[in-house]
Amino acid sequence: MKRIYFRTILGSIVLAVLLVLTQPPVRALSAPDASGSVNDAVAKLVQFCMEPRTVLDEQAVATLVDYVLSSKSSREFSLPKSRECTGAYYEFDTKISFPRFMDYSYSSVVPSVITRPSSMRYSLWSSSRGETQPLPATWKSISPAGAPVIVRGLQRESDTPDLNTGVYHEYDLKRTLILVNHKGRQALISISKQINKSNVGKKGVILGNDNDWTYYYSSEPGTPKTGIGWVKSYIYDYFSIGVYVESNAAVVKTGVFQWLRAGWSGMNFVRPNHILGGMKRFAHNSKTVLESPRLPSPSQIISVYQWLSNVPVSELRKEYAVLQQALQSSAIRTGKIGKLASDKQISFANVPKEQIVEELMLEYIKMSLGKPTLAGQLLRGQTGSNPRPLR
Repeated sequence: MKRIYFRTILGSIVLAVLLVLTQPPVRALSAPDASGSVNDAVAKLVQFCMEPRTVLDEQAVATLVDYVLSSKSSREFSLPKSRECTGAYYEFDTKISFPRFMDYSYSSVVPSVITRPSSMRYSLWSSSRGETQPLPATWKSISPAGAPVIVRGLQRESDTPDLNTGVYHEYDLKRTLILVNHKGRQALISISKQINKSNVGKKGVILGNDNDWTYYYSSEPGTPKTGIGWVKSYIYDYFSIGVYVESNAAVVKTGVFQWLRAGWSGMNFVRPNHILGGMKRFAHNSKTVLESPRLPSPSQIISVYQWLSNVPVSELRKEYAVLQQALQSSAIRTGKIGKLASDKQISFANVPKEQIVEELMLEYIKMSLGKPTLAGQLLRGQTGSNPRPLR
């Protein structure tokens, strides 16, 4: 018993040190940046997301939009801890018009995985409770004197395997979207707040280059990191505010304030650089999609999404099973997943149809952009490109 306990403590120390050493230090917010008004605005908007009956503080919205648009000494900062969570800020520009950005990124008929291929396995929006609304298919611009448009919802999400540990998690979020006209510019405030502790972290594998968006999800608790596979990790809390503002007619500026508490045995091992690494990963791959000349039009994506949604679920499960088995075989070849895994009988009967469609839509966008794919024949007729096979 003592030997097992010692192994647990030693493994925790090793992984903690690993997580700390894999990232360089990041600077904290400078005094002008860390103004009380920005901190207060963040707190008010997170509370607004958590408590639907509170009144929107429009000045808090204006404060954050102004901050994102302001000149700064750096595009990345650590943020003061909040709710026992580690925080960081990151901003970037995307060469796309604001209406086109909204059509791709925040539409009920374009899956979120399209613009977050390296960050999100699936994201299922729910409006089943009285104080939530369906996600709009399209958004209308807000006039200078127009009132903000507010949409609330619940989301069930899974992230992709972590770059350092290979772990992925599933969790539930409260979501609030606020579309405003800020001094003549369209701006969207996207607020997320985790509801409860996530499901236990499970072993995942990044297959090949992370920029190719090919991942294996084992459904097995733990991490594929050698020597610490026994670790049972959780996301204890997470909240973020994403500000997307019309910088000019052809550019959307994004600023993300994000806090995270994650680890195991109740301990938080998150450093600001871990958060920044995740946000940079998201930014790079989101820009890859949205700025690509090969990106299908929103109407093309909607057409494929609606077609897949109408395919009989039995046929979808067959296509999904072919994809998952091919991913598993690739994962076994990496050595990060044991060969015994291939002997297990895998059933996808309990995977929601909506999740299957989202994961197949990722393969569709990969084919459209010329990325390697392991998709079966069902999807290959939906794009005129010739995707490379995964090796």
